[in-house]
Amino acid sequence: MADVKPFCALRYDERAAGPLESLVAPPYDVISAEQRESYLTRSPYNVVRLTLPDDEGKAAELLTEWQDEGVLVRDDEPTFWWLSQEYVGPDTVRRRRDGLVAALRVEPYEKGAVLPHERTHAGPKEGRLRLLRAVRTHVEPIFLLYDGTLKEPFGEPALEVELDGVRSRLWRYPRPVPDFAAAPLLIADGHHRYETALAFHEEDGTEASAWLLAVLVPTSQKGLTIFPTHRIATRTKPLPPLESHSNGDDRALAEVYTREGTGYLYGERGELDTELVDRYASEVRYTPSAEEARAAVDSGEAEAAFLLRPPTVEQVAAVAEAGKTMPQKSTFFYPKLTSGLLFLPLD
Repeated sequence: MADVKPFCALRYDERAAGPLESLVAPPYDVISAEQRESYLTRSPYNVVRLTLPDDEGKAAELLTEWQDEGVLVRDDEPTFWWLSQEYVGPDTVRRRRDGLVAALRVEPYEKGAVLPHERTHAGPKEGRLRLLRAVRTHVEPIFLLYDGTLKEPFGEPALEVELDGVRSRLWRYPRPVPDFAAAPLLIADGHHRYETALAFHEEDGTEASAWLLAVLVPTSQKGLTIFPTHRIATRTKPLPPLESHSNGDDRALAEVYTREGTGYLYGERGELDTELVDRYASEVRYTPSAEEARAAVDSGEAEAAFLLRPPTVEQVAAVAEAGKTMPQKSTFFYPKLTSGLLFLPLD
């Protein structure tokens, strides 16, 4: 069902651009304004100038200038890449997550090749579409899951960099790759960018624009983890009486932290924890940190914090295969992919 192929990567040449550590950054949607300014100071070639530009036209100019100057170089031959990320999660456990970097053909969801699990919003897609029109290059990969395995590559990595405690290594991957036509791919991170790429292809109409940059991560590995994203509620609807402890059954559940104390809110069987919270709190912000959520309540900034359990990969897949979507920020796949390692030009 899913169509993947090797690609001629555009990437930094450290001899002209400087050390890779000064060039990479997290994905555009997790960088605050203050963090963006910090990355801008690291290098005149830092990837945030492409992923979070002041002006989309300026990003296109920079992309051309950097190639003319040899800061960015394009591979002569198409190849797959293997990405390995070593990290320590929020639970303090050290793990490694591996995946295949490839070009993926964009298909409407109804064709069943690629499935979403979260809802998207128009605003972020409008901004990403303007950028893609200008640069005609996928400057960040999206993250998808598939049911399968991969054999590790040999030798020394071609690229290696550490960002925020996550060490990313990339190898060229000459081995045969799995048949991705057997089962659909599940978007883990990058719903807005996938839908943007699809919209861009529909208006552009070229074969080149039918492809985007993707990291395909097999689900059968210990390093694939999902952590919870907690809700900080400015105000809530009236809550039912809270339970004093968790019963451990299969109902939806949220730990509710208020200035009056902590209790457990139960929902229905078959209901997601995030759906339960949505019934009682519509004005929320999100955080992976339970400590930050509690602190917002203690400071008076929020009325309540809803501390959630992480969904399992099986739960996420079941929602997607049923043709449904989860509320926004239902999943927190950790770590995020590092931006600036590889780019996919569309011309």
